[in-house]
Order: sequence, then C-alpha cells, then structure tokens
Amino acid sequence: MATAGRFTGKVAIVTGGTSGIGEATVKLLVAEGARVAIAARRQELGDALVKELGADKAIFCKTDMASKTDIEALFAATVKAFGGLDILINNAAQSCFGATPDLDPAAWHQVIATNLDAVFYTARLAIPLFRQRGGGNIVNVASISGQFADYGFTAYNASKGGMINYTRCLAIDHARENIRANVICPGLVETPMSAVIGEMGLHDTWVEAIPMGRGGTSEEIAKVIAFVASDDASFMTGSAIVVDGGLTAASGQPNLPKIMARMNQGG
Repeated sequence: MATAGRFTGKVAIVTGGTSGIGEATVKLLVAEGARVAIAARRQELGDALVKELGADKAIFCKTDMASKTDIEALFAATVKAFGGLDILINNAAQSCFGATPDLDPAAWHQVIATNLDAVFYTARLAIPLFRQRGGGNIVNVASISGQFADYGFTAYNASKGGMINYTRCLAIDHARENIRANVICPGLVETPMSAVIGEMGLHDTWVEAIPMGRGGTSEEIAKVIAFVASDDASFMTGSAIVVDGGLTAASGQPNLPKIMARMNQGG
C-alpha cells in the first residue's frame, strides 16, 4: 500500500516513463506527492499520461535517450517547470539480439548509447542540481542480465553490466554529498518490451524457470523503485537489488525433484 506524502515536495525525472515499469513508477510517485518529468519517445502516450495525472503534477518531454541534446533539453524543461530535481530514475532501455560476430556495430552502439551512455549524461546533469537541494537520489533500472550472461544478448547484457558497476561508482563518489545511487535488477516482467517472448511462443518456458512460477508486474517493480528512492532507504547506496521471483537464487543445476517426479509418473 502506498505511503501518502512520501514524495511530497520532491521533483523526479523518469525515463522510459510512458509504458511498463516506467509508467507504473510515474503513477506511484505522483500518487505519493511527487511532481514528475516523463521522458520517452512516444508523444501521444506522454500527452495521455500527463492528461491523466494533471499538468500541475507531470510534464512530458519527448526524448531519445541516445541523444545528448535531447537529454539536456529534458533537464532544462524539468527545472523550468518544477524549479529543481530530487530524484532521477533511469528506466529507458533498448535491446538487440546477436552474438558478437553477427552483431551490427550500429546496433551495438545504439544499445550502449540508450542503456549506458544516457545514464552517464543524466547523472552528470542531475548531480549539480542535487547539490543545490542538499542531496538527491539516483535509481537505475538494470536487469539480472547485467549480473549474468544470456545467450545472444551481447550488447544488452554488456550495457546492463556497465550500468550496475557505474551505479556503484556514483554511490561511492557522492555518498558524502547526501546523494544516493542504487540499481534495480528485475528478472522477467510482464511489459510491452517483454511481450516478444510470448509472440515467439516462449513465455511458458521462461516462466517455468522462475521459482515463483510467474513473471513480475510493472507495479511490483515500481514499488521497489519507490522504496529505494525514498527516505525509507536512507542508508542504502551502491546496492544492486534483485527482483526476479527467485530465478537467480538457483544454481542453474537441473530441478532434480521435478525430474524425479516426472520419472515416477512415467513409471
């Protein structure tokens, strides 16, 4: 249950904020008192979300997170509308498929620019604004794919791995300034971005590997983000928080009890 007023008086930027985890996070922050600048590429979705939330509580900035110029415009618009910044949530992401010999270098650079370079550019702009407020909070949304390897997702995994360690660098470099930085590492979340798994007929296979037997919801991830961004997590910085239904708690060995049960049924 949301804690009313937890973000009263706070200003946040949420990238990738018009769908999935980003949209759920925007709605939760606003519900708890924040004013939010929403960054994404789809103007119609952004306009609809601002209309739903109220123009006094949210603005939309059409932003390509691979563009340094767009990111600078996002921050300028946020300061103009709300007077400063307290919370930065980097959620925008892009992926591509391909092992290294088969991967188009342009695709590699696009993923790295969106998922990793953008986190550097946003942090570089956010930290001076945080200093003006006496502190601030960065929450980056990476993935369990930044902690471990996945077949064929070379660029995505590299970008998310870089995000995790870069977040740790931010945390230690700015801890004495009352600036916290943490990273959330979700597993499978039922979002439009992950819908391709279902389109490929692989959803059941994916879910079977998760001990909880399901993917997460955007709202579940948003609640973790909000906790980490709030004063409830005031002594937490440099942490990588896994939210994956238990998937990475397993060693990767075969599920022997399940195999034995199937063998017994077959016998």
